[in-house]
Amino acid sequence: MKSTWIAPLLAATLALPAVALDLDAMTAEERALFRDEVRSYLLDNPEIIMQAVEVLQAREAQEQEQADLTLVSDNAAEIFDDGYSWVGGNPDGDIVLVEFLDYRCGYCKRAHNEVAQLLESDGNIKLIVKEFPILGEQSVLASRFAVATKQIAGAESYHAMHEALMSYNGDLSLPALRRLASTFGLDTDAIEARMDSDKVTQEIAATRALAQRLAISGTPTFVMHDEMLRGYLPFDQMQALVAEKRG
Repeated sequence: MKSTWIAPLLAATLALPAVALDLDAMTAEERALFRDEVRSYLLDNPEIIMQAVEVLQAREAQEQEQADLTLVSDNAAEIFDDGYSWVGGNPDGDIVLVEFLDYRCGYCKRAHNEVAQLLESDGNIKLIVKEFPILGEQSVLASRFAVATKQIAGAESYHAMHEALMSYNGDLSLPALRRLASTFGLDTDAIEARMDSDKVTQEIAATRALAQRLAISGTPTFVMHDEMLRGYLPFDQMQALVAEKRG
């Protein structure tokens, strides 16, 4: 007899965001009965718990997506036109893909090949690279060297150094960085002298500040138009998102 009212009430409680259930209005006997029924109902129907978790996760994902839309909109100028980040792909492309990366990030290296494939196969995507070293001193050293290369030798040399760093698997020491740069005929002394300059520091600090405003805590993180993509995405998923953005 007791299940005729408690089970439906429990099901409603789990299914809805909030249900007006005043336990204080129950007698001690009714509260004990309700708690027993809750336990029995969940033991008999454990799938209810998973359904509730799925609903919660979907709701949180939707809230995160909406929050990200606002973050991208509020910081659009710094994301898409900061005046210093390297621009590749098709500068006039109808899709803009921004990547926050770290040269010691394994998933960044994996994503690098996927992004390259996407740019080559599509031909109408603009890529913006944000130096975001977060994985220790070697990451910072590599980013400083890369940014200094861009400031001293220009965008093409930065691109060559960037590609070399993304495919490099050893320790990122200064001698190793100098060796990489020398293969492209770069002035390694000038680059090393620029590494610790205020100009390099300000560029990396500005990207860090932007990442903080965007609540970015890991790499790779992408921004595609109005959408934040947190983490590695394989080529086919990125391609599908491009098609979706184009409508």
